[in-house]
Amino acid sequence: MSSSLTQDELKTLVGQAALAYVVPGQLVGVGTGSTVNKFIDALATIKDQITGAVSSSEASTARLLALGIPVLDANDAGELAVYIDGADEIDHAGYMIKGGGAALTREKIVAAQSKTFVCIADESKLVDALGAFAVPVEVIPMATARIMRQFARMGGQASLRLKDGAPLVTDNGQHILDVRGLRILKPLDFESEVNQWPGVVTVGVFAHQRAQVCLLGTAAGVKTLTF
Repeated sequence: MSSSLTQDELKTLVGQAALAYVVPGQLVGVGTGSTVNKFIDALATIKDQITGAVSSSEASTARLLALGIPVLDANDAGELAVYIDGADEIDHAGYMIKGGGAALTREKIVAAQSKTFVCIADESKLVDALGAFAVPVEVIPMATARIMRQFARMGGQASLRLKDGAPLVTDNGQHILDVRGLRILKPLDFESEVNQWPGVVTVGVFAHQRAQVCLLGTAAGVKTLTF
């Protein structure tokens, strides 16, 4: 396979490869983002083989519905066989940073509802230690300044994510902090600590809901990592 594949082509490859993990006759959990959009497009080719999807964002829901794939509320779905989603970073243990698309809370909910998490990503997302990508944290607005100070005490620099010059508002009506300057060597401990801070809705470290499989798009094709 040519080494000149674009990032978009790599995303298409892993999106198509994820179809192998979809269980016929069942619901599939669907994440959010540009790589997941490739999976949604591929999923449309086998939509008659599944009962529908549970979606982690309004954007993914709209794309699924436009392609004729039914979307169920998570509360009506029960346990899901598989959740397919991307990552901003993934390490060699399957721990991830997610939330670049601001859907981290709903992504973590659907991941927790699923037996298997399959991460789809290109090889640039594989890292030895999490933290080069800014860690997204969904926060209740009144707690923003205090949570920023708590990250500063950790050695991190937190900034409020903006959209069109104003604070970005998530699907849940909250704000996002992006935290730079951290090197996360103990993702489970880090996630547990930050999640208990008052005002934090979700931290974008997925350690308790890590991936069991990663389909990694490389110049040589799709590489399967299992954790």
